[in-house]
Amino acid sequence: QVQLVESGGGLVQAGGSLRLSCVASGRTFSMYVMGWFRQAPGKEREFVATINRSGGSTNYADSVKGRFTISRDNAKNTLYLQMDSLKPGDTAVYYCAADRRITIATRSYDYESWGQGTQVTVSS
Repeated sequence: QVQLVESGGGLVQAGGSLRLSCVASGRTFSMYVMGWFRQAPGKEREFVATINRSGGSTNYADSVKGRFTISRDNAKNTLYLQMDSLKPGDTAVYYCAADRRITIATRSYDYESWGQGTQVTVSS
């Protein structure tokens, strides 16, 4: 399995921006479909965004579409999530995930490897 480490979380005011990063090690990063998920206190983990191996195909949850952008740099073994126009409802622990599949995936059980998460807090 690939090892994943997220960073970039923090406290931001509503309307602000953050960029999350997820660095992968241990396997060939370009062989993995990648995803971002989040989990707020008392809620189930939910899908945020996914990107295919080459970076040419993406999919987003309706709640973040138009505000968040997922991207990857295979040369740097790094996944990104640019989050703009943040809202208090975006407050959660954000996790990156990886899987050796062919197509992008929006369900958490489709992913075999997970990072430890990074906290994002949006104040009103």
